[in-house]
Amino acid sequence: MTGPRKPADYLRGGRRDQRFRELDHDPYHSKLKLKEPTACPECGAVFHEGRWSWADAPADAHEQLCPACQRVRDRVPAAFLTLRGEFLAEHKDEIMHLIHNYEERERAEHPLKRIMDTQADEEGLVMTFTDAHLARGIGEALHHAYQGEVDYHYTPEDIMLRVTWTR
Repeated sequence: MTGPRKPADYLRGGRRDQRFRELDHDPYHSKLKLKEPTACPECGAVFHEGRWSWADAPADAHEQLCPACQRVRDRVPAAFLTLRGEFLAEHKDEIMHLIHNYEERERAEHPLKRIMDTQADEEGLVMTFTDAHLARGIGEALHHAYQGEVDYHYTPEDIMLRVTWTR
């Protein structure tokens, strides 16, 4: 004999036997598996063992643009970094040196992490990136080195990140 049936607990989860497809929001993430090895004709990065890396491409390598070069060609950044404030004007060379050193260090290990462009306006600088993690890391590095205010804003679909650093 069973007792009265308990209502489903919707707050703590109901059925757990369902499968959900993971959402892949990045349109520059390949939906198909690339043939290995594949080399990017623009930058020379090689797709091998499931990831892009800096290596010498074999003579028989397939050719396809890497996601970073495709973003640069399409002019579609994954992230924006906006730098504002009087401190920026006074220490611009020092700040840019920090940013470029950080990017070089990351790009040495991860070919898809690159600065796309830097534009100056009357209020400061706006930089674009091929990878959101790079922009976030640079925002954190600026905050660690110079304090100030840093703000991170993702689009609702987590496709793009906007980082603003002000001091």
